[in-house]
Amino acid sequence: MPDATPDRATAREAIALLTGAAGFTEHRPPPSPLPPDGPLGWAGYDAARERASARTGEEESVVYGTGVVGDRACVLLSFEFGFLGGSLGRQTGDRLAAAYELALTRRLPLLALVATGGSRMQEGMVALTQLQRVAAASVRLRAAGLPQIAVVRDPTTGGGWATVGAGADVVLALPGAQVGFAGSRVRPPDADPYAYSAEGQFAAGQVDAVVPADELTSTVTHWLRALGPHEELPAAPVPGALSAGGGEPGAGAGTGSAARTPSAAGTEPTPGSVPAAPLPETGREAVARARDPRRPRAEAYLADYFAVRLPLHGDRSGSTDPGLLCGFGLRADGQPVAYVAQCGTPTRPAGYRAAARTIRLADRLGIPVLTLVDTPGAANDAEAERAGAGAAIADTFAAIAAARVPVTTLVIGEGGSGGALALAAPGNTHVTVDSYFSVIAPELAAAILKRPPSETGATADQLRLRPQDLVDLGFARSIVG
Repeated sequence: MPDATPDRATAREAIALLTGAAGFTEHRPPPSPLPPDGPLGWAGYDAARERASARTGEEESVVYGTGVVGDRACVLLSFEFGFLGGSLGRQTGDRLAAAYELALTRRLPLLALVATGGSRMQEGMVALTQLQRVAAASVRLRAAGLPQIAVVRDPTTGGGWATVGAGADVVLALPGAQVGFAGSRVRPPDADPYAYSAEGQFAAGQVDAVVPADELTSTVTHWLRALGPHEELPAAPVPGALSAGGGEPGAGAGTGSAARTPSAAGTEPTPGSVPAAPLPETGREAVARARDPRRPRAEAYLADYFAVRLPLHGDRSGSTDPGLLCGFGLRADGQPVAYVAQCGTPTRPAGYRAAARTIRLADRLGIPVLTLVDTPGAANDAEAERAGAGAAIADTFAAIAAARVPVTTLVIGEGGSGGALALAAPGNTHVTVDSYFSVIAPELAAAILKRPPSETGATADQLRLRPQDLVDLGFARSIVG
């Protein structure tokens, strides 16, 4: 195998680095000759193509076909940057459209290994309109419930980034890769180069992970397993309380045991399960237990529930929320489940947008969703308002309401008003003994009612926010110890 890394590899080397001994079967679209010197009659274009072909051994800037990565079949397309900078012309569009159509026909995931400088100027608007062809092909794959994964290499810029790259369901980047819509020769001379890097795009929530070359094959294999396509999947069982005792906050601490934690995939928990751990006697106690820094947090629940976790990162609008974890996981039995988990902090608009993105992707691919609710409420500072908190929360409500796949919610801590309810599944929400859910925090309720702080506890009782109250009120189906 050639000695190469995926970012500097040729198109075929990049494919071989992922498929290994499993091999790759190349496909080619029907011939569609260009007029002399292309659609614009650009003097010297034919000669430039001939030199590129002699240098690379390729007829165009994209190679595509079927292959196996790990143990998963997929359609691969790979850009040859050595062929006119990996640029997109009409015949490139033919190959890209054919690759998407092959994935649609075979019902296989599409894996794109992208390295491109953008649209080919020697073909003018004919080249630019290939972006519309790619967008239309991508939409057809989405409608068919087939996943698209992009690995962006160095460089990935222009229309190739804005379609094949950033338009994928999951975007992985190689370290140090130049990634951005504006290429190095067209961006402002004083522009910060970090903004156009894989790491900068990750920080801005535009890339899901920056993956070292030696981890790329295993990471892509896990993603292919998680995203499918799958046969119809059952609902995700409710994760029980963690068995490990003690520990630091968020590190897996927990003392109870689940009253009824189904172990078989798809087994629904019984409404009204009786917990093994004691229930809080008062509303004040329920709030104190939910706010106790020693109780398990989302990270611990997810680590206990999944054998493999594959994070989705960012809201695709330039922001991230470290207090909300999104992604897909593989359980020990191999079942994929999407997750959205609050980490006990006020959830920011970027977090809600990332949550809605994850839920909609899981719904389109037919994968059940698990949400872990734990927030004092939505972030309410001026920055959050400017970032569109109301619209982001509304969109999350809509994503859950529209979901056709099972969505299961476990409230593991604070359930603070609408900021928490946006992630709760109607009719399929469960609560732990260390949780509460309330229309408003008892301190704020007391303040609105002009009650002294000494009456906060009584106000908490009036709000009926304890786990057992939530079951009695019909909000929660069961209590998990």
